[in-house]
Amino acid sequence: MQGKNTPWNFVKGLTVAALVAVSFSGCDSNPKAAGDGDENSTGGRQFITLGTAPSGGAFAPVGNAIAGVVDANKGDRDWVVTPKKTKGTQENIRKLQDGDIQFGMANAAISYFAVKGEGAWETPHEIRTVATIAPNVGVFVTTEATGIKTIADLKGKRVVLGPAGAGFDYFLKPLFEAHGLTYEDMTVLPGNYLEAGDMIADKKADAAFMGGAIPIPAVTQLCSTQDIVFVKLDDDAPEKLKAYPFYAAVPVKADAYSDLNEDFIGLNVGNMQLVTHANVDEDLVYDFTKLMYENRAKVAEKHPAAKAINEKNAARNTGTPFHPGAIKFYKEIGIWPAE
Repeated sequence: MQGKNTPWNFVKGLTVAALVAVSFSGCDSNPKAAGDGDENSTGGRQFITLGTAPSGGAFAPVGNAIAGVVDANKGDRDWVVTPKKTKGTQENIRKLQDGDIQFGMANAAISYFAVKGEGAWETPHEIRTVATIAPNVGVFVTTEATGIKTIADLKGKRVVLGPAGAGFDYFLKPLFEAHGLTYEDMTVLPGNYLEAGDMIADKKADAAFMGGAIPIPAVTQLCSTQDIVFVKLDDDAPEKLKAYPFYAAVPVKADAYSDLNEDFIGLNVGNMQLVTHANVDEDLVYDFTKLMYENRAKVAEKHPAAKAINEKNAARNTGTPFHPGAIKFYKEIGIWPAE
C-alpha cells in the first residue's frame, strides 16, 4: 500500500510527557517538607513548586494549568505556586524524594514501581497520590506492508519503544509478557514519537508504541502521512494484567483516527497523576487538593485532559497510596471509595 504524500512536520520531541527521564540515581531518604528552609519559605510565605514534564504531551500543560489555577484562586493563603519544567515522572519522583518540589506530574505505572522500590528503583520512594487524572492509552502502530496484525507478530521485528531511559519498560514488559514476548524477541529501537513516525515512514522501523490521551497527536499525524494499521491486543490480555492496578482496557472509537476503520481496544498503561511526598504537610495537601478540585473547570479550560479531575476518577486507586491530605478532602465531599 502506498504511503500518503503529506509532509511529516509535527512538533519535535513529542513524548508521553511524564515518562521521559535519563537516570535512576539514588535519593535522600529524609526529604524536606514544604515550608522547610529558605528554598520553600520566607517568613510566612510558602513557595510551592509543581514539577511538570517536557513540552509536547499533555503532562506539561496540565501541570502548568493546575499550578496556575491554584495560584490564582489561593485566596488569602500566602502561597507562590509555580510550575517547573522537568524531564518527567522519574525526575519528579526524585525531586519529591529530595524535597526539591512539593507536587509533580507522574505516570501511575512508574509511581507504582517507585513506591515498591522495584525495577531500577533501588529503594522504596514515599510517593503519594493527590489526584488520578486522564488515562494514558497506549497503542502499537504499523503499516500494511509489514504484515503485523497482533502483538505476537512483533516477534523478530524492529519496534520503537520510546526514548532511551524514559521508563516505558515499566509498563511495556508486563504487557509483552502477557502476549508471550520479551524485549529480546524484538529489535528494540529508541526514539520519541516524532522519531518513531519518521522511522516508520522511512521503513527503518516496522512498528512503534505511542501513548497519551485519545486522540494521541502523534498517531493522528502519522495517519495523515502513512496508511496505518493498529496492532491488536490479545482478547485475554487485560485479564492477564489484572495484577497491576494501573492497567485498564480502554475502548477507542473508530472516528478517533482517520485510518481506524472499526472500534478498537487500547490499553491504559498508567494514568496521568498529580503526586506528592508522604512528608509534605497534610494541611498543605488538603488545601491544594481542595483548590484544584473546586476549580477543576478552569483547569480543563486550559487542557481537556483535566476533565478527568472529577468525582468518578480523581480518587480512583491506581496502585500508589493517596496522601492523607487528599483523602481528607475526598472523604469530605463524599467521593472517597468505601473501605
